[in-house]
Amino acid sequence: MTSTTLDLLNQRHSVRHFTGAPVSDAHLHTILAAAQQAPTSVNGQQISLVVTRDKATIARIAEIAGGQPQVAAAEVFITVVVDFQRPMAAARLAGAESVIQDSAEGIMVGAVDAGIMLQALQTAAAALGYGSTAIGGIRRDPQAMIDLLGLPAHTFPLVGTTLGVADPEQAGQPKPRVPLASFAMAERYDLAAVQQGVSQYEDQLRQWWDAQGLTQMPSYAASCAMYYKQIYFPHIAAAFAGQGFHFKDQ
Repeated sequence: MTSTTLDLLNQRHSVRHFTGAPVSDAHLHTILAAAQQAPTSVNGQQISLVVTRDKATIARIAEIAGGQPQVAAAEVFITVVVDFQRPMAAARLAGAESVIQDSAEGIMVGAVDAGIMLQALQTAAAALGYGSTAIGGIRRDPQAMIDLLGLPAHTFPLVGTTLGVADPEQAGQPKPRVPLASFAMAERYDLAAVQQGVSQYEDQLRQWWDAQGLTQMPSYAASCAMYYKQIYFPHIAAAFAGQGFHFKDQ
């Protein structure tokens, strides 16, 4: 018997059209409380959330993210913030000074924990019937997000998610993925399988887009080439440094 959780994970898709119906305070509290139980490295709890309901502020976040209409239409926007202020305060309480925020490992810890938190938020929201979309576009202008949210040093807005009631008349479908054998490999990495999977997926995704009536959408290869032939968010390192993060080992 398939569990509800597996159904939610297997049917996950980005929701870009909302009805405008509100997200109840009780449901939002439940989503946030469930997400807070997500694991974090060494229980440092170095993630904070900034929950935005004000429509003018959401509209500004949409602008920062590149004018994304699905952000502007959301009822709630949740910014996942890497936050070393919390473990730094804990270390001082124990009579020590934290240095993790000055290391490459610190940045990795923050990114991993933020990804786990995003998944927890979206799964909890889906369990209550809400749609969402992960928004990495806030990194297009991280300093603008830092200023908008009043983020202090040693914090960083890594990713966000929209939240709202999905419009059933414009429902999306789960997008296919690369073949499982080229994604989950037995015992050792298999480069040949990865490369073969790319070729297979190129055809599969093209057929899927066409079946959705979205013939204008780029193929997998074209999409990767379009984004990854350039550093499309070119201000990340400077913004990280400005927030007191340093990518070093010692």
